Amino acid sequence: MVEQDKPDIWRAIVQMVTVVLIAPFIPMIISSQWDWWQAWAYAIASVLAFVLSRLIVARKHPDLIAERARFMQAKDTKPWDKVLAPLLGLGSILILVVAGLDRFYGWSSAFSTGVNIIALVGIVIGYGFSSWALIENRFFSGTVRIQTERGHHVVSTGPYRIMRHPGYAGGLFGYLFIPLLLDSFWAFVPAVLLAIVMVTRTALEDKTLQAELPGYKDFAQKTKYRLIPGIW
Repeated sequence: MVEQDKPDIWRAIVQMVTVVLIAPFIPMIISSQWDWWQAWAYAIASVLAFVLSRLIVARKHPDLIAERARFMQAKDTKPWDKVLAPLLGLGSILILVVAGLDRFYGWSSAFSTGVNIIALVGIVIGYGFSSWALIENRFFSGTVRIQTERGHHVVSTGPYRIMRHPGYAGGLFGYLFIPLLLDSFWAFVPAVLLAIVMVTRTALEDKTLQAELPGYKDFAQKTKYRLIPGIW
């Protein structure tokens, strides 16, 4: 093992522990309600999506695991993404924090079980679609940059035949269903703010790729929509 690879491995392990063992359970940790079936359903869906997608990526694109582990260390990350990328991570956590606080203090009335189930299906579809994009795209980095040292090129297969940024689309779709699953009207506040950040990042990333990644302009002509088919 090359010595400089060790920090990347440890960063990947820390990220794995945070995402798998802590973040999905935030609503239950904050509310102290471990019999909350909706929160368990979210945690299981989130953990499975993360673990299964990373296991597949580790076999298909092992170098992508290292790239994502050191994503904030890249010197050529776009300056604006050094702000937006952490905001996305913070926003996804805030949705869960607010939902947990809402449950603890009883701020919102519960949605119907039918709405909860529809929301759970929406989360599974959204996270699944985002995971598909991750698996398909060897250059699915954690920050926006042109990865010249990794032979960065346009990926137009899988979900990229449908839209140019399927990873964001799936994540956005899933995040907006979390408040409905966790019976938290107030969780829509960070969810909507997160959506604004995600749309902004999508626009800036797409502009960057069209300007700097060879072949992306042609790809954009064929795959017309960035995030929402038929709209944008």
